Amino acid sequence: MTQSSQAAPGKVTKLNRAERNAWTKRRIFDAATKVVGKVGYAEASVARITEEAGVAQGTFYNHFENRQELLDQLLPKVGTDMVHFIRERTGSAHAATQEIERFSAFFDFIREVPEFLRILNEAEYFAPIGYQKHLDNIATAYVRILRRARQAGAIIDYSDEEFEAIVHILMGARGYLSRRYSYVGGSVTAAPGHVISAYRKLVTRGLFTPEKGNNHDR
Repeated sequence: MTQSSQAAPGKVTKLNRAERNAWTKRRIFDAATKVVGKVGYAEASVARITEEAGVAQGTFYNHFENRQELLDQLLPKVGTDMVHFIRERTGSAHAATQEIERFSAFFDFIREVPEFLRILNEAEYFAPIGYQKHLDNIATAYVRILRRARQAGAIIDYSDEEFEAIVHILMGARGYLSRRYSYVGGSVTAAPGHVISAYRKLVTRGLFTPEKGNNHDR
């Protein structure tokens, strides 16, 4: 998933101990991503993960106390990768345009990491600690983005509490839309243009026009 996890063996031997440990742990995370994405959490044994990673089972326990510890860390780790991926692809100055870029970049991310949706969906039951940490991480970062947009005058009339609700609405949209439009026939495809345009219109225009004389929500 990253260049560091794909480093050539010769380069690995030149790393210091801390760098080698980080490289090995990254390999285990990448292997767990592939295994859980393929067979699910229930069947993601240490043996399967270490075989995929190309490391000994003893090496696994140098980095994780047990299998559950790895599973609880997996979704937050993939989620952090996703945040970095999306951030690198968000460059517009206007807040509304940035949101469309984040939305589009999410679909680009799941094409690169097709295992993400299964890891996310099963985590609530098999890795609830990791699931909650992932939601908290994403929501905290997202609310921070919306606060900055409010400070810049791009968003008005929303409180921090409302921002948290909006964030979960947007996160839910990504999850459901990716299941409906991206995961097709066992592979992950690009989001159709009408999905992006529908999201753009909803975000930039709002779905309903205000009723005349109705200001009770202002």
